[in-house]
Amino acid sequence: MSSFKAFDIAASGMSAQNLRLNLVASNMANVDTISSSIERTYRAREPVFQAVMDGLDPTRPASGVRMLGVIESQAPLRKEYQPDHPMADEQGYIYRPNVNLVEEMANMISASRSYQSNVEVMNAAKRMAVSTIDIGK
Repeated sequence: MSSFKAFDIAASGMSAQNLRLNLVASNMANVDTISSSIERTYRAREPVFQAVMDGLDPTRPASGVRMLGVIESQAPLRKEYQPDHPMADEQGYIYRPNVNLVEEMANMISASRSYQSNVEVMNAAKRMAVSTIDIGK
């Protein structure tokens, strides 16, 4: 594997973690939103990643990662009885998102550390490339 391939792999990892962090931010921003119906209530969003394979040979290492899409969490929504609330439905219920703030904080830390690890891979590849050039001088 060339050292340039290491840059591509690390860049794809950084991009994936950036997308993951954006979803975490969206989930956290909507943690306190309220709706008057189940259908219109915000649901936590989660990324789905896939390894990018280099050819059809399964023995070769992956050459990066990509996001296949975003799925909505299937965790139940929070239903609260608040008949005096202006957004309450006919039965007096409001609906809150299924966003778990503790899980989102853990996802945020994990995405941030994964991003930092990919930065370190890029820095190591850069140092090796510079060392290789210096050897040729």
